[in-house]
Amino acid sequence: MGGEWGQSDICPESSQEWTIQVGQDLLDMDLGAITKYSALHAKPNGLILQYGTAGFRTKAEHLDHVMFRMGLLAVLRSKQTKSTIGVMVTASHNPEEDNGVKLVDPLGEMLAPSWEEHATCLANAEEQDMQRVLIDISEKEAVNLQQDAFVVIGRDTRPSSEKLSQSVIDGVTVLGGQFHDYGLLTTPQLHYMVYCRNTGGRYGKATIEGYYQKLSKAFVELTKQASCSGDEYRSLKVDCANGIGALKLREMEHYFSQGLSVQLFNDGSKGKLNHLCGADFVKSHQKPPQGMEIKSNERCCSFDGDADRIVYYYHDTDGHFHLIDGDKIATLISSFLKELLVEIGESLNIGVVQTAYANGSSTRYLEEVMKVPVYCTKTGVKHLHHKAQEFDIGVYFEANGHGTALFSTAVEMKIKQSAQQLEDKKRKAAKMLENIIDLFNQAAGDAISDMLVIEAILALKGLTVQQWDALYTDLPNRQLKVQVADRRVISTTNAERQAVTPPGLQEAINDLVKKYKLSRAFVRPSGTEDVVRVYAEADSQESADHLAHEVSLAVFQLAGGIGERPQPGF
Repeated sequence: MGGEWGQSDICPESSQEWTIQVGQDLLDMDLGAITKYSALHAKPNGLILQYGTAGFRTKAEHLDHVMFRMGLLAVLRSKQTKSTIGVMVTASHNPEEDNGVKLVDPLGEMLAPSWEEHATCLANAEEQDMQRVLIDISEKEAVNLQQDAFVVIGRDTRPSSEKLSQSVIDGVTVLGGQFHDYGLLTTPQLHYMVYCRNTGGRYGKATIEGYYQKLSKAFVELTKQASCSGDEYRSLKVDCANGIGALKLREMEHYFSQGLSVQLFNDGSKGKLNHLCGADFVKSHQKPPQGMEIKSNERCCSFDGDADRIVYYYHDTDGHFHLIDGDKIATLISSFLKELLVEIGESLNIGVVQTAYANGSSTRYLEEVMKVPVYCTKTGVKHLHHKAQEFDIGVYFEANGHGTALFSTAVEMKIKQSAQQLEDKKRKAAKMLENIIDLFNQAAGDAISDMLVIEAILALKGLTVQQWDALYTDLPNRQLKVQVADRRVISTTNAERQAVTPPGLQEAINDLVKKYKLSRAFVRPSGTEDVVRVYAEADSQESADHLAHEVSLAVFQLAGGIGERPQPGF
């Protein structure tokens, strides 16, 4: 989105004149005030932070200066795009004492990569360099500083969030930006607000009621068409990770209660945010959260701290725990969408986007049974979202439960028309699809929206949680970490599924994989620490464990492992 905005407004004769003009504009904006306010939000000495996929995250007490500066940056981005920009104060599934911030671009998507670099630069600038960095960004991005700016702000329930969001507001106002503070919101709700505001309300009303009403109306319409509406059948236990999800679900539940009854656990009334609960805990520990009693075959789900991830699970009659992760959610959703398209008689191109971590069984089921094409991208939501935009209908989920479905504008128009014009069964299917489209939050993965989509599909298909789980059986897998001196010695290609360097590593992995049935393995450098992540899957847990260990040894030997050699046994 970078260059096309704002370029035509000012075409400087030379970059020097442009610099003078930008400098002049910033002076007009009262650099004295910026310097004065900046001193009130001083940067701790020697602190260096990196803007990553999740924005900035660290201990809350180190973030005051970052929040102020992200307020400044949001104003520049808003001026450059001539759009509303969002700032979300949250650290998602991190512990309660952490916090973080991320910027939301005009269509509710993540910040453009070139602006991630500006964010890092601005956050790490020393006080005396702030002025120069602001001028640099404005120059590089041809920001018309006379342009109006509008920023919307949301925050999660962490004790530190309210004060930190005030620091964002200080940054916005000192640069003369207008703002609206939504207060407590889930992260996906802020993405939704930004999307609504920048489409002139075409996507929906940019209020919390607007969000509740749009989703609930679609959900209630869908569940009316379900044949089995036995009351006991449509109830769901929800672990809210002691976070913002509990507050918002409680506000929303009366809007959709005729279609679903939800019981909330870990609702923030006593436990600590994300502590022994939430989607991340359940997924990584493969067990239910604390504070929730589960009877056999009850449907349960967990949100993460800012309600942008969801996983489902249940106990079978033998008391065994079964996790239903993002792969199985994507499978349920894409299969249902495909069936509706067949019913309507539309041959639209539908694609499912996964990462290398998706279980091989899910890929096989989608491609071979459902005949839905699957594409693999690098790890990270922005890569999945971007790829999903290439299809008429793109469904993406990470195994951790973060995902959504995207529908092209042409598809939305076509389905609306079909819902009006087609006859009987076809019309009914088109109407369902129209409501499903409204039920998804297309701006971002959204636990509340995804939960309602899943519940509607299970009701419409008359599926129990066990039947859903039985669509396919996951291949046993194992993930390990190997410490290395420098993670940059590993480079990958083919959506991180093949190692390019160091020499000989991929050949070694290929030879190891040949020893086991239904097996595959890959390695990739961590995005945050000097470790290499190893993933292996095979036809039995024992084989997956062996393969993961052998690949770890190969990494240790060929990629400069440090510390103790990887040991077998888990």
